[in-house]
Amino acid sequence: MPKAVVWLQSITIAWMSIETVVSLYSAQQARSTALLAFGSDSLVELLSATVVLLSFMPRFPLSKVRAERWAGILLFVLAGVVAITAVAALIYRIQPQTCDLGIAITIAALIMMPLLAWGKRRLAYATGSHALAADAVQSATCAYLAALTLAGLAVNAVFHIHWIDSVAALAALPILFIEGRRAMRGESCDCC
Repeated sequence: MPKAVVWLQSITIAWMSIETVVSLYSAQQARSTALLAFGSDSLVELLSATVVLLSFMPRFPLSKVRAERWAGILLFVLAGVVAITAVAALIYRIQPQTCDLGIAITIAALIMMPLLAWGKRRLAYATGSHALAADAVQSATCAYLAALTLAGLAVNAVFHIHWIDSVAALAALPILFIEGRRAMRGESCDCC
């Protein structure tokens, strides 16, 4: 079973590397806080997938309990990044630009992330790994953020409403806090 986990986490790490670079580049080009939040989520997901992968490696001294805690901490870090960037964009009235590359990466994430979340959830159940279950939550959260980001980007592209980008980013905060707390406690959720 650990070979399946290594394979799935390796796919996650490869995809999250691409998603992180593309979304953060797009965020910078478009001045989009929603894309910055999405890219930050991608980076946190990349780190989380790496931590979980290391917890399954026999030679790496990372216990599953420690991996669960790190997964929870990373969710809280993500929530902080999202909150700070969205509020700053509202205060400074940042007008994001239309970004075709940002729209494309969020659409791709809407396809890829639910598949990864489903696979991780299934393997988490089979292996009894709460860290992998928390990582599945992060993958599901990434899909949720992709949907919010895409909605914000689309509304901004059509109607040019500057604050919708930040509102889309802030809408993700409740699930990030709830799932961060669950991961810290070693609880899995039924949402992914």
